[in-house]
Amino acid sequence: MTSLWTGKRIRLRGIEPDDWTVFMRLAEEEAGMGDLPRPPRSAEHHRARTRQQAAAPSDGDCFQLAIEAVETGEMVGAIGSFHADPRSGRFEYGVTIGAGHRRCGYAAEAVRLLLRHMFEERRFRKCQARILAYNTASLSLHRRLGFVEEGRLREHVFVAGRYQDLVLMSTFAEEFARPRLPDGC
Repeated sequence: MTSLWTGKRIRLRGIEPDDWTVFMRLAEEEAGMGDLPRPPRSAEHHRARTRQQAAAPSDGDCFQLAIEAVETGEMVGAIGSFHADPRSGRFEYGVTIGAGHRRCGYAAEAVRLLLRHMFEERRFRKCQARILAYNTASLSLHRRLGFVEEGRLREHVFVAGRYQDLVLMSTFAEEFARPRLPDGC
């Protein structure tokens, strides 16, 4: 039987202490894109945070996983689920892919694996995502995955010296089950 956590190009796996260098690079790349910039963090900060994530007990429906390329074994990004509310059947998620690995279908495949788990195994019915309006690549990805724009919080986040809109998108389990076109390089 193939693992629920493995696709054609990627596999999702737990965070390992040695992943800290990738998390540090991802943080630097996100800051370079003007995505909710934070002050620079030390290597020790990233080591400690990654060690903490690697050793953290499972929180059930809220977790973070590494995205690893099947072909090379290299960690190419991370994905996580948060704000899971089993009573209402909804959760949020976030995904990030390293700059050298974008537009290769890794994010789409990782999101599909996560949604399959949350919808089919955990019985959630709705997934929500928050995307900065200028992030057209992410908006396009979510539309291809069947997410629908639910609303827009105008000038909601201050990023890169100005206020930016925050787009709220979602998909339901039954929408996710519909066939979609494949993504890839």
